[in-house]
Amino acid sequence: MNPTNFLNRVSQWKGLALLLLLAFSHFTLLKAQDAPAEKKWELNGYVKNLQTLLFFNDAYPDLQQQRLVDTFLQDNLIHNRLNFKWYPNDHWTFYAEARNRVFFGDLVKATPDYGALIDDANNDYFDLSAVLLDKNGWVVHTMLDRLYLEYVSGNWEIRMGRQRINWGISTVWNPNDVFNAFSFTDFDYEERPGSDALRVKYYTGFASSLEFVVRAFDHWNEGTIAGLWRFNKWQYDFQLLGGYTEGFLTLGGGWAGNLKNAGFKGEFNYFRGLEDNQQDAFTATIGVDYSFSNSMYLNVGLLYNSLGSLDASINGLFSFQLSARNLYPYRWATFTQLSFPFTPLLNGGVAIIYSPVEVQPLFFNPTLTYSIKENWDLDMVGQLVFNRDNGYTSPIQAAFLRMKFSF
Repeated sequence: MNPTNFLNRVSQWKGLALLLLLAFSHFTLLKAQDAPAEKKWELNGYVKNLQTLLFFNDAYPDLQQQRLVDTFLQDNLIHNRLNFKWYPNDHWTFYAEARNRVFFGDLVKATPDYGALIDDANNDYFDLSAVLLDKNGWVVHTMLDRLYLEYVSGNWEIRMGRQRINWGISTVWNPNDVFNAFSFTDFDYEERPGSDALRVKYYTGFASSLEFVVRAFDHWNEGTIAGLWRFNKWQYDFQLLGGYTEGFLTLGGGWAGNLKNAGFKGEFNYFRGLEDNQQDAFTATIGVDYSFSNSMYLNVGLLYNSLGSLDASINGLFSFQLSARNLYPYRWATFTQLSFPFTPLLNGGVAIIYSPVEVQPLFFNPTLTYSIKENWDLDMVGQLVFNRDNGYTSPIQAAFLRMKFSF
C-alpha cells in the first residue's frame, strides 16, 4: 500500500471517529447518571467461508490448437463480520459494524489490482476501508460499513454516520432505494451497502412517518438530498419520495399490501436530468408473492428500466453500472422465485430472471440451504446465464458452497 494513501486513510478515519465521539460524549455524559444498570453493549457477528467455482465456455485461448477452449477458476473468500452496539441510556445508541475479508484463488491471481477494485466498492464519502495485504493471489481487506449515532426521543429518530437508508419495498428491484442500490446477484452481502448521511425521521402515527436524508458530498452533482412520506390507507402501506440525486430531480413512490391472500408490492421512480447531457430515466417494478398451504413460496415480478439495453451481452449482468436509475442491464425483466422446505432443516429454491428483449437473456439461480445445527448453516448456490446468441448454452456458470457460523 502506498504510504501516502495509508496516511490519508488514517487521517479520514481519525476525523470521522473524532467527530462521532465528540458528539456522542457531549450528549451522553450529561445523562450518564440516568443510564440503566443492565449491560450497555452488545457484540455479535459471523464467520463465513465461501468457495466459488467459475466455468467459462470458449473463453481461454489455446495457441497450439488455434481456438478457444473451456476453462474454470477456483476462488475462496473467508468473511468475518463484527456488529457492535453501545447504548448508555434510553435515547442514544452507537453502532459500529465491520467486514473483514480474505480473498484468495485463481480469480484473484488473474485480476490485476484486485485489492484496489475491492477497496473502491461500497465505500461512500468517507474512506473507511483498507487493503491490508495484496500479494501473490491473496487480498486481505477490512471495512466499516456501519458507523453511526442514533438518537431516539418520543416521535423523533435521528441518525448520523454510515448507515443503511432502506427505502425499498420490493423484493428484487428497488427504484426507491436512491441512497444505496444493491444487486440481486450479490447474494453474499445480506446487510447491503450503507451511506454516510444525516437521517431525520418523525413518526406522525402508528404506520406513518416523515423522513429527510442528506448524504455527505463535496460537489453538488455528487449529492443526494431527499424526503420520504409513509402512510397507511385502505389497509395498504404507501410511500412518496422526492428530492435531488447526483444531478437529477427525482420523484417516486411505492406501495405494499395484499390481494386477498397474496402480497402485492410495487415501486416507481422518475429521474429528471438538470443538464443537457443527462438522460432522463424511469424505473418501475411490480410483484406478487404467495405462500401455499404446503409451505411452498412463490414470488413473481416485473421490472421496466428505461436505461436498460435491448441487445447487450449477457456478460454485463455482473459488471454493469448499478444505480437506482439503472437497476438491471436490460429494458425489461421478469422474475420468478419458488422455494420449498423439504424438511425443517433443509430448504430448496430457484430464482429465474428473464428479459423479453432481442438477446433474450436468462439468469438461473438454484439454491439449497441446510441448517447443520444451531448457529451453523450450509448453502449451495448456482448462478447460470444464457442468451439467444449462444444458442441458449451458458457461457458462464458459477457454483458456490458457503458455510456460516453465527455468534
